[in-house]
Amino acid sequence: MQKLSIKQLIIITLCLLVLVVGGMTIHQRRHFNKNVKIDNVSVGGLTAKQALKKLQDNPQSPKIYVNNELVFTDKQSVAKFSSADEQKIKNALHSQYTFFPSSKAKNIAIKPQNVNQDEVSKIDQAVSQKVTSLNNGRKAPVDAYAVYENGRVQVKPAVGGTQYSLDGLHNKVENEIAGGTLYLRPVYKAPLSANSKTVQNEKAKLEELSKRTVTYQVQNKKYQLNCGEIITRATYQNGKYHFDTGAANSKIDEINNTQATLGKSFEFKTHDGSVIKTTDAGSYGWKISKKQAGKTLTNALVANKQTVNAKNDIYGKGYNQHGTGYETTTNNGIGNTYAEVSLADQHAWFYKDGKCVLSTDIVSGTNNKDNETPKGVWYIMYQQTPSVLRGLNDAGSKYASKVQYWSPFTDSGCGFHDASWRHDWSKQAYLAKGGGSHGCINMHPDVAGQAFHDLQKNEPVIIY
Repeated sequence: MQKLSIKQLIIITLCLLVLVVGGMTIHQRRHFNKNVKIDNVSVGGLTAKQALKKLQDNPQSPKIYVNNELVFTDKQSVAKFSSADEQKIKNALHSQYTFFPSSKAKNIAIKPQNVNQDEVSKIDQAVSQKVTSLNNGRKAPVDAYAVYENGRVQVKPAVGGTQYSLDGLHNKVENEIAGGTLYLRPVYKAPLSANSKTVQNEKAKLEELSKRTVTYQVQNKKYQLNCGEIITRATYQNGKYHFDTGAANSKIDEINNTQATLGKSFEFKTHDGSVIKTTDAGSYGWKISKKQAGKTLTNALVANKQTVNAKNDIYGKGYNQHGTGYETTTNNGIGNTYAEVSLADQHAWFYKDGKCVLSTDIVSGTNNKDNETPKGVWYIMYQQTPSVLRGLNDAGSKYASKVQYWSPFTDSGCGFHDASWRHDWSKQAYLAKGGGSHGCINMHPDVAGQAFHDLQKNEPVIIY
């Protein structure tokens, strides 16, 4: 037999080596390494189809642990493999491929297409309850946040806590439930850091706000206010501003003391030219609400409005809670259209645009504590024709009197009305016992209609 040359031996050896390596490569690409598992099911040495068949034949029953404590178990599997998952198995085969066979242990988690979401929801609930229980008595973390106070913006640092978070647990259940047994280990809740995009955005929003000003117009006067004069403290979280507007209170007090009319006495020039000081007991007038003004001014700053009017921030007393006389600046806030009543003279004067349109005798409330017509500056609450006046007589009996014209000016039931039943119209009638009204301004039927039409809603009524 002819001996092979060295060259021939080398060629043969190389060919054999190529065959071995080629065969090994083909095997490695078609079979899982020996210590590989998919969802805790051993698939070592199997092809993708064989592995899928084994997974289908061995569905895993769920056992869920949180910090090594069993919180959920069921005899039925939550996730089942089907032919629809074949490509996922092939992808897993490709991901674990090594050129040389490997004995390294590896467990690949695959989420089958067929997952019972009702069971997953039950697991989520059990996990959530357990984490909530674990958090009892534990300290919650505090997120970092930006705040405007003392005229500047600063960032308060985060404070760590010891409470557990649910973050990531649901995804782990969804993606690994096919493996049956899951050990969940919740981590501590991580507070939002000062350098986070969220906190830095809060800071930017507040810094922008802090540089703005707004002009607050109250009647014919204007007040320019900067952020620090309106806002004591502000934060911007979850897309919304939160304000403490205590800083604005002193400015609103100043404006009310200077311009508001509610609860104040008025300097009033009577029909004969004498100047009197009314009592402060009336209901006519307006005042700025600190709370509402704070909202108006902060909303203006947020919207970057240059000017806002106080008109929507005022309030009143009695029937009209929105205030009266805000648009009036003449005659010390009373204006030139009003009704004037002198109790001493038992007379009334009705003015329209500064001109007296009616002057007439009246009879006021009986001159005793229970039936006196109240002094002060009031306003016409509403008008009604005809009407029925109801109340109690001095003896306690009820009365119901029909009138043609009714213009009340106090919540207690005082107003202008005709009194067809009255016979004594003298200037001393109200002084006699039971000779006056129950507080109303009685008017003779001959002039009551004109007076009714000369009056209007919210018109001032000055009684002195």
